[in-house]
Amino acid sequence: MTLTIPFDNSYARLPGAFYAQQEPEPVGAPKLVAFNDDLARLMGITPGEVGEMAQTFAGNAIPDGAQPLSQLYSGHQFGHYNPQLGDGRAVLLGETVGSDGIRRDIQLKGSGRTPFSRQGDGRAWLGPVLREYVISEAMHALGIPTTRALAAVETGEVVLREAPMPGAVLTRVAQSHLRVGTFQVFAARGDLASLKALTDYAISRHYPDAQGPMGLLKCVRDAQARLIAQWMSVGFIHGVMNTDNCSIAGETIDYGPCAFMDSYHPNTVYSSIDRMGRYAYANQPDIAVWNVAQLATALIQQMEDKQAAVEEATEIVHAMPDLLQDHWLTRFRAKIGLATAEDDDLQLISDLLTRMAQNQADFTNTFRALGTGTARGQFTDPSAYDSWAETWQARTAREVAPRATMRTANPAFIPRNHRVEQMIQAAVQGDYAPFQRLSAALSTPYDDQPDYTDLTRPPADSEVVRATFCGT
Repeated sequence: MTLTIPFDNSYARLPGAFYAQQEPEPVGAPKLVAFNDDLARLMGITPGEVGEMAQTFAGNAIPDGAQPLSQLYSGHQFGHYNPQLGDGRAVLLGETVGSDGIRRDIQLKGSGRTPFSRQGDGRAWLGPVLREYVISEAMHALGIPTTRALAAVETGEVVLREAPMPGAVLTRVAQSHLRVGTFQVFAARGDLASLKALTDYAISRHYPDAQGPMGLLKCVRDAQARLIAQWMSVGFIHGVMNTDNCSIAGETIDYGPCAFMDSYHPNTVYSSIDRMGRYAYANQPDIAVWNVAQLATALIQQMEDKQAAVEEATEIVHAMPDLLQDHWLTRFRAKIGLATAEDDDLQLISDLLTRMAQNQADFTNTFRALGTGTARGQFTDPSAYDSWAETWQARTAREVAPRATMRTANPAFIPRNHRVEQMIQAAVQGDYAPFQRLSAALSTPYDDQPDYTDLTRPPADSEVVRATFCGT
């Protein structure tokens, strides 16, 4: 059987200012580590022989119909504008339209140098590739919009980071790789023709009902508000919410120093490069609003009546905090078993979170245990839970099926940081059993899975991961 990918490449038909034509750099001895059969089937991809797929997804063989390119964008990184970034270690092979009618990009990440690499080698090592594979697929299983992983390949070559590491390439799938930074680069350059073409393309591809630039802004705002509330509801911390990592499609993108919280605290930071806590867990809603405001600033540049555009964009962006709060409240209501709304619900949820932070309660396990009546054991001082639970139980008594609501809102399984690190260390030694086991458990995160109970346990003191790294 021959690998077949039904390409239909709309981005490559855009003007040359949007990208650099770039083929991936070949590698020495590619070996297929993982292939996502379910995703391939959805995308209309026919798998080939293992060796052929290893060559293709390592970048050694360009499949028929591909038009390899690296995309241009800029972005604010930790609040500071960088006028040119772009795909420094990635090549977009092309797009397919799946059986569900959705157009998706196929991108090789870690495929070598591009014109946007700056001083980088354009490569990735095995750890971050497996990390993104596992966590992005876990996010999909959690029901959260995300890029996905189609394949992972070892390159047979060494990548130099803090030490020599085994090289790897990830094949990433996204509804597009359009970012806030894609708009920023043309706005900053005063290239209004490209900015208008990009705006029209984004509307056509993602939000065909949107009316003009401000209609696009409103759609992106809504998608981001929903997404961030979903992150918060599972204790996810992105780690690098720069504008070049903010997807126009409303998907989670770029799993660098991301992490899921173990014990809850709103100021939790894992990213080794976030020294000031800009992207801490509790700051993510405000940063999302800030990012959308940067998109508004870029989109306004193409409008003839700038003053009217500023006023409309301001109204759109200023509505985002309340919108995000509404989504957050809906999500957290469900997490404590509430399908209806009452005025005191916000206080009830906030009170629980405060007590969790004071008592080092595990975020995931505490919410899951609410549905089984065992949550008090998550608190260092169980009386802190007891005094809250009395009010909560009176509130859930007015609900029809609170336990069923909680079960579908609170996963049992998340990709815990220490398990991800253990999986990576095993894979570096050639043992992929932990990777396969973790992937299997995370594919049905809301189910009780007795064979994987150990994966629900928080880390022992010696296993705690305090910092995560970009590391690609």
